[in-house]
Amino acid sequence: MNVDRTEEVLAGVGERLRHLRQKRDLTLNEVAEETGMSTSTLSRLESGQRRAGLELLLPLSALYRVPLDDLVAAPQVGDPRIFPKPRRRGDVIVVPLTHLPGPQQAFKIVIPATRSVPAPTTHQGYEWLYVLSGTLRLVVGDRDDTLTAGQAAEFDTKRPHWFGSTGDGVVEIISLLGHQGEKIHLTAQ
Repeated sequence: MNVDRTEEVLAGVGERLRHLRQKRDLTLNEVAEETGMSTSTLSRLESGQRRAGLELLLPLSALYRVPLDDLVAAPQVGDPRIFPKPRRRGDVIVVPLTHLPGPQQAFKIVIPATRSVPAPTTHQGYEWLYVLSGTLRLVVGDRDDTLTAGQAAEFDTKRPHWFGSTGDGVVEIISLLGHQGEKIHLTAQ
C-alpha cells in the first residue's frame, strides 16, 4: 500500500469509530469504561487528532463486535448472499439470517407447538418479531397477546417477556435483536 493510500485509510478511522459508537448509543465515557482507554484518547481518535494503532483498535473492535478490517477500511462489497445453517436450540430451530457481527442480528425461528408454557426472561436490549406462519403467543410484562401471520411486535427486553406457540401448531417468525438478546434467546433455549 502506498503512503497516500495509507493516509487515506487512516483518515477515515475516526469517522468510522464515531459512527459505530453513535449507532450503538454509547457515550465516550461508556466506551472508555468498557475499553480502559481515556475519554480524551477516544475523542482524539474520533476527531482524527490521534493515529489509531492496534493497541487501541483491538479493544474497540471487540467492543463494537466488528472485524478489525471494518475499522481501518471501508468494507469491500462481496457476495451479499447468506447461506443459513439451521441450528437446533432445545426444541427450537434457529436459522441465522445475518453473517457479519453487528449491533443487530436477524434470525428465522421455528417454534414447535409443544413450546407453549411461558417462562419470561429479561435482558438488555430491544427485540422485533414478525410472524411468518402459525399463531405466536407473546407475553410482555402483564400483556399476553397472540399474533398471526403478517403481524409484528417490538418491545424493550428489560421487561419480562416470552414467546412461543399457542399450542395449536408450529410457528415461524423472523426475530431481530441485539447481542444481549442473541445470547439469552439462542443459548438458553
